[in-house]
Amino acid sequence: QVQLVESGGGLVQPGGSLKLSCAASESGFRGYAVGWYRQPPGKQREFVASITYGSDTYGGRTDYADYVESRFTISRDNAKNTVYLQMNSLKPEDTAVYYCNAIRSITIRTPVYTWGQGTQVTVSS
Repeated sequence: QVQLVESGGGLVQPGGSLKLSCAASESGFRGYAVGWYRQPPGKQREFVASITYGSDTYGGRTDYADYVESRFTISRDNAKNTVYLQMNSLKPEDTAVYYCNAIRSITIRTPVYTWGQGTQVTVSS
């Protein structure tokens, strides 16, 4: 069974940056689009960003939630079976547990695997 491991979260001041990583065991991201999601305290999980598989010369098509406002960048390294989320200009409302998962497509965001533990991001002064 593919396991998803998110890392890179932490406590950061407003305006700061963090880079999250997500690794899948057993080459679980091969051929799949991957999405980042987050679950703010007391709220449901919501979409953050996604990226298609891409190719050797193309990093993949990306898509973002409107509230990201160009602050976040999703990328992937298929050789490492890892997906990243660079988050800049963080706001207190970005506080959440962040998750990743392979998804059926960039438009049909049905998760493929069981969710991992996520990584906590806290934005506070």
